[in-house]
Amino acid sequence: MNGTKKKILKITMAAAVSLLLAAASVYGLWRSGAFLPRKIRWENASFADKTGDYQVELSHRRITVTWQGNAGSIIWTSPAGVKVQKALSADIDNDGHDELVLLCWKIGRYGRDRPFWVEKDENKWSQHLFVYEYMQGEIRPKWMSSYLGKDLADIALYSRADSQNRLLFTDFNGETTCWRWDSWGFTLEDAAVSFLAFGDNLIHEPIYRYGLKNDGDFSFLFENFTELIHKSDVAVINQETPLVDRPELYSDYPRFGTPLQAGEAIADAGFDVVTCATNHALDQGREGVRTTKDFFTSQGITCLGIQTEEEQEYHPYEILTKKGIRFALLNYTYGTNGIRIPEDAPHMVHLLKDEEKIKKDIADARTEADFCIVFVHWGTENSNETDEDQKKWTKVFLENHVDVVIGTHPHALQPAELLQAADGHEMLIFYSLGNFISAQSAPVSIKGGMAGFTVSPSADGYKITEYSLTPLAITWHKGGRYTVDQLFTPYPDPESFSSNSASGTGLE
Repeated sequence: MNGTKKKILKITMAAAVSLLLAAASVYGLWRSGAFLPRKIRWENASFADKTGDYQVELSHRRITVTWQGNAGSIIWTSPAGVKVQKALSADIDNDGHDELVLLCWKIGRYGRDRPFWVEKDENKWSQHLFVYEYMQGEIRPKWMSSYLGKDLADIALYSRADSQNRLLFTDFNGETTCWRWDSWGFTLEDAAVSFLAFGDNLIHEPIYRYGLKNDGDFSFLFENFTELIHKSDVAVINQETPLVDRPELYSDYPRFGTPLQAGEAIADAGFDVVTCATNHALDQGREGVRTTKDFFTSQGITCLGIQTEEEQEYHPYEILTKKGIRFALLNYTYGTNGIRIPEDAPHMVHLLKDEEKIKKDIADARTEADFCIVFVHWGTENSNETDEDQKKWTKVFLENHVDVVIGTHPHALQPAELLQAADGHEMLIFYSLGNFISAQSAPVSIKGGMAGFTVSPSADGYKITEYSLTPLAITWHKGGRYTVDQLFTPYPDPESFSSNSASGTGLE
């Protein structure tokens, strides 16, 4: 072999060795997790189970567990080849004992015991959820996921009001889902609560006369909405006028008295909540308040904003629990048309007057609830614009961490927006839903709104995940019948909902 050939061979062998070394280096880096997705946020943490007997340390993508019963010695480390993204100790199966939960990555979807129908495991990194039990000084496998369906940015414990724990999975798009433990693993659960709210149920004489002459059947009021009401988790309407149970008390403006059958239609339609703190709440005095409150209470409907004379203790809010979320519901009105609240029953109608008192109401409510909603009767009649009083109280509600505000009274549809306080707290506000139904003929009064929003658990508490405001139109039919219909065009379009700081919305 001549010198040239030897030189070429030597170079070729050197290149081959270099390639092999480079390949081995890349393979080593790959096996070590160097090429895992960069978007992963790797956590370091130290925590204990609820007994304090097991101490868990997550550091550099690896878990170590020490047990006090063994003089604090290490009893377990996470398996070789498993990179731990996040860990938590929580009672995820609700048996009274913590489990160790790991969100982690490993090469391949399966271990040694892959399903018989899987011929060959994947040779790439994939994300998994591993659950272990603390058992008498040991860590024992309880459940291992082979595939989560999508990659997760985070997991968190969700402790519900009913003391039933869940896990929240948040993907890299920010979408959060709720999962409960079943006997075989985790099951996706609907944990979101949907609300539907309507404006003033303003029963003028032409409306109640039509219902009375049709055998007292007032179901026509809600005939176009019963399906939507039943689909929502919580449906709310503002009962503008007090109910009465004697024909001689039936009356129109200025002092309304609404047949009890209209209340029966509300119950039959499936409403869960009625707001009754309105400027007409005292139109029929104590009797009207008592009849209204007693009727709705007897139907299992939460009645807000009024108290009978027998209810001497001030009760500014109700707690409504749906799907493990506790909602505090408050209701106020700007006034009662000059009719004085009885001195011996000072809480008969909840008034939007004393700012410090209302701040305390909200603070007290928040200690008992996960989410706070205020229904408020305010604003300038027949105006699509918010007034200074509304802006003042909006600022109060926002700064005191109300989550949603729903307004009524102006008999006109007003805007909605998502506000943000200086500390980052968000509040959704519907300034006025206008009339649901009435016999008012002014163009501004025949269009109302249907508010919709959904509250979902998240790693940071509870948040509004959907919201809309759909216009409704009141129609008079020959023969005296009134109906309400959707216009099927969100108003404003959800894309146009604004998200501003208080200082950016003229709320100073």
